[in-house]
This record gives sequence, structure tokens and C-alpha cells, in this order.
Amino acid sequence: MRNLSKLVLASVLAAAASFAFAEGMAPSIAIEQPYARATPAGAVTGAVYMTLTNKTQAADRLTAASSDVASKLQIHEMAVVDGVMRMRELASGLPIPAGGSVVLKPGGYHVMLIGLKKPLTAGESFPLTLTFEKAGNISVTVQVQAMDATKDNKGGDMGGDMGGMSGGMGHMEMK
Repeated sequence: MRNLSKLVLASVLAAAASFAFAEGMAPSIAIEQPYARATPAGAVTGAVYMTLTNKTQAADRLTAASSDVASKLQIHEMAVVDGVMRMRELASGLPIPAGGSVVLKPGGYHVMLIGLKKPLTAGESFPLTLTFEKAGNISVTVQVQAMDATKDNKGGDMGGDMGGMSGGMGHMEMK
């Protein structure tokens, strides 16, 4: 019985040590520069952009996102097909290749905010939790930039936004 008590105690200590080690580890997915653009009053949708870098040798997948700023969040892809901008939800998630990066940017992949609870205001920020198939949940803070922001922090063009979704759909098809 005494040996059993020692074994149980050793198991508990080992589990606690491994949990503490895991908590201190850097996430296997690096999330760089998460941002959203400010939205006009009355807008019901918005989008979040960022770069996701998989620092492991195994592919992963962004499967969901959550935040209190909107009623529903979806992972979307936007593309121009036959001159028409089309947007669709990636129901099975967004693959993140082993050792690779995926850029979520206007006119491409993004996290869609549906049913905004209030306008996104430049200079504010909000929490966002991303759920990955292997990396689990990773929380970040999203910075809200001015609507007319045209350059990201790396000097790249951020034009193309959401095809004017906040004010009108233009030539756009949602699936």
C-alpha cells in the first residue's frame, strides 16, 4: 500500500510538472499582426487578418474562431472567378502547412465577423481565440485600424478589403 501511495504521488507530481512545462512553452502556431479594419455605423460584418506560421514539422488546420464582438465567426476564402468576387466559408478549416505560413489578408483568406454587436472603432482592440486541430486554442488581441488604412505594418498593400461589404455587395457572391 505504501508503494502505491508513492507511485500515485509521483504520478501527480509528474503530471503537474509536465503541465507547468507545457504552459510555459511557446505555441506551435505563431500569430503575427492580427488586425481588423474599422467599420462604419450600421455595418453587420467585418473581417480579421493576420499571418499564421506553423513552427512544427506537422501540418495543422485552423478550424474555428471565437470572439464576443460578433454573433458568429467563420473562416472564409475570397477569390475572383470569371470576373466575380466570390466568398465562401471553409467548412473544413484552413490548412497550415508544416513549417509554412498562411497569410490572411483582404481579398483572400480571413476570419469573417458576422453579426457585429457594435462597430469596430479605429484604435480599439478586441480578444480573439483561434482553434487549431493540433495546436488547440490560441488567444490573441486584434488591433482595429482606420478604414482607410492602405499599408500593413510590413509595407504591403492592404487594398481590396471586403469588396465594400459594409456598404454594399458590389459584384460579389457569397456561398
